Amino acid sequence: MKLSDFDFDLPEDLIATRPAVPRSSARLLVADGADIHDRRVTDLVDWLRPGDRLVLNDTRVIPARLFGTRTRDSAQGRVSAKIEVTLLEPRGDGAWAALIKPLRKLKPGEVVTFSADLSATLEGSADGQGHLRFNCTGDDFDAALNAAGAMPLPPYIAAKRAADAQDLTDYQTVWARNKGAVAAPTASLHFDEPLLKALADKGVTFTYVTLHVGAGTFLPVKVDDVADHKMHAEWGLVSEQAATEIATTKAAGGRVIPVGTTALRLIETAGRTGQIAPWEGDTDIFITPGFTFRVADALMTNFHLPKSTLMMLVSALMGRDRIMAIYAHAIAQDYRFFSYGDASLLIPGR
Repeated sequence: MKLSDFDFDLPEDLIATRPAVPRSSARLLVADGADIHDRRVTDLVDWLRPGDRLVLNDTRVIPARLFGTRTRDSAQGRVSAKIEVTLLEPRGDGAWAALIKPLRKLKPGEVVTFSADLSATLEGSADGQGHLRFNCTGDDFDAALNAAGAMPLPPYIAAKRAADAQDLTDYQTVWARNKGAVAAPTASLHFDEPLLKALADKGVTFTYVTLHVGAGTFLPVKVDDVADHKMHAEWGLVSEQAATEIATTKAAGGRVIPVGTTALRLIETAGRTGQIAPWEGDTDIFITPGFTFRVADALMTNFHLPKSTLMMLVSALMGRDRIMAIYAHAIAQDYRFFSYGDASLLIPGR
């Protein structure tokens, strides 16, 4: 498979920079086998059945983007430089891996000050990432980060506008619980409490899993032959309770429907042996056409970037030609794309 097999032209004005209000009023493209229906997210109540189970990623996005100042002495006196940091993941020794711009303006041992309560020292760098050690840990770090940080909006939104206070709510799911993600599981952003209640009243059940979405989700594929791409790894957890709930639904003939590609990748990792089981660790599962889905029966997801690993994933679920027809319909009907955009419910014709 070639990277060009997953390319398409997307008008710039279809890239959403703000979510629908309320969340559940976003549009929903339902691809049910060969049929396409234009609906709203609130219409999920009509498409899901009693006994279906939605799998929800309960990761919590941290305000991982920081803007600070580095100061040093020079021949011209005291000079400062503005430094932008995006936290990627905590290291085992308490430091953080981070993207630092511009990294060349920061030397090991130098301190970046973000606020009166938050600063970090560069301990070293490798592979384009810096290793930062902050001046506080635990609850003190969380409080300082929440006060000084901004939501790490995806590059295609950040290029159009800066993150603001509204994103602290908009870029977080209503059930977010386990902090650690630097990107949101965006299909889940469409759910609000009234929709969850309506689905529960219909007889739809929910299972929570955790996958901490990393910045690697936005990394472009740089190889022409898809088989040569190295997938980024993200930490995830499928608890014993979650595995039991999913297995029970499958055994009863209900459909297991992950909300978002993160939840799908995680449960398919946990189901690689052919049956869902408790699982914890780093997953770098790469789902491309030809993949055998052992757990997911359908998928709710947003509309993805051309030539991305997520386009390959939805092509694996629906078929490459079918997904291209679905996306052509979405573009023709002015669906809004990417993290703050509209949603799709993809039900394969099996």
